[in-house]
Amino acid sequence: TFRDDKLSRGEDISQELLKAIEESRVSIVVFSQNYASSRWCLDELVKILDCRKSKGQKFRAVFYKVAPSDVRHQTGAFGDAFAKIDQCKYKDSIGKWRKALEEAANLSGWTFEEGRYEAEFIKEIVEDLFAQVINPSCELHVAEHPIDLGSCRQEVNKLLDADENNMVGIWGPGGIGKTTIAKDVFNSIRHKFKGSCFLADVRSKGLAQLQETLLSNILRDPTLKVSSVDEGARLVRTRMRNEKVLLILDDVSHSSQLQNLVPSPDCFGPGSKILITTRDKRWLIAHKVDEVYEVKMLNDCHALKLFSLNAFKRNRPPSDYLELAQRAVRYAQGLPLALIVLGSHLFRRSIEEWEATLYSCRGEDPHKEIRDILKISYDALGVDLKGYFLDIACFFKGKLVDDVKPILEACYDLKSVNGIAQLQEKALIRIDDNTQWGGTKTSVVWMHDLIEEMGKDVVYQESPDEPGERSRLWSEEDVDDVLTNNT
Repeated sequence: TFRDDKLSRGEDISQELLKAIEESRVSIVVFSQNYASSRWCLDELVKILDCRKSKGQKFRAVFYKVAPSDVRHQTGAFGDAFAKIDQCKYKDSIGKWRKALEEAANLSGWTFEEGRYEAEFIKEIVEDLFAQVINPSCELHVAEHPIDLGSCRQEVNKLLDADENNMVGIWGPGGIGKTTIAKDVFNSIRHKFKGSCFLADVRSKGLAQLQETLLSNILRDPTLKVSSVDEGARLVRTRMRNEKVLLILDDVSHSSQLQNLVPSPDCFGPGSKILITTRDKRWLIAHKVDEVYEVKMLNDCHALKLFSLNAFKRNRPPSDYLELAQRAVRYAQGLPLALIVLGSHLFRRSIEEWEATLYSCRGEDPHKEIRDILKISYDALGVDLKGYFLDIACFFKGKLVDDVKPILEACYDLKSVNGIAQLQEKALIRIDDNTQWGGTKTSVVWMHDLIEEMGKDVVYQESPDEPGERSRLWSEEDVDDVLTNNT
């Protein structure tokens, strides 16, 4: 912690203070009625906001007995203090000070109002800082290019803020960004709850495992074990009643998942909020979810921007690629996953290669077009990389990187570190860093459901009628059939 009241005062900010500001992770500026009368404070503010932009530092404002609007417009008692500064002597600085005050007042912060206990106010600040800044390992990675994400987050948060809404659903097709929105919402409000838990990929995990994760995260007991689904449901009902929690159930695919993870509306404490993402609206209706947010496809402007950031690493395509980029965006139909995968595939490719790729995307079936877009990147892989990709799609999604690497290296000539990196570059997989309760960090291999399905379909098409002729078997039924019938 660094405090500027330990430094000697002078006409200008000292190098010691500049260095301290630059090396800080977070700056907390307390705006009081007399704040703006100090040139030192105003120069500090300009430097702090500059570091926020250039270094990504966190900034928080405390409005102590002043309104943010008075800071923004330099009015009221705050404005009177600002007027005390010699306007002629410091005419070159007045403009940048005003701009900094306006910018700071527009950012998130805490407002102290008369009649409130200061101890309670300070406690709120400390809790928020711990959740959002001091303990950043709890924050989920959202997206490399969060296009139009802010408006989606605000709309979902508005639904969750309503007192009558305990459960809210996010509904839309695969690849549209439901998980991304849910992660962003989770990061933005988790500090308001006593406990929080993000259960990812509910579709493919066992219910007892999910219940165990939920209970151990909320109750902060890493030794807690769940031996059966019925036991887990009972523990959720009996041990969560007094806990104000934020629970995210991501990618729900069956009503039984909701019934056993949220057995009843009152199984969590007052003020709890549950957010559910799914491709099937039926499960939300059946579980009597209070509100449903439907995720829309990206409009043409946002779609072109997301595509360009992946295909050109810039916001807009070069003029000679503009028409081709617009064609690619039309094929992707505003689906973020398709835009990312197709854009990553076309990065640094010639116009001729673009033409050939987009020609192969033509078709009358829009769902087939999206599947074909995802498969373009797979078709362009070398033999070993195709093997890597199919193995991950069929067996290793969600597995620890350290467990997967030696297996892949034993099967292929290509080093796993290179193969995994290349698949990441093509947006076919990603590596998720997770922090378990207690601080243990792990990295897992991950891929989107649509890409996983595409990979499994490649293997299925090797022999649609005879599982024994396929290169890989992941289904228990297929394995049993092959071993039983010796096919």
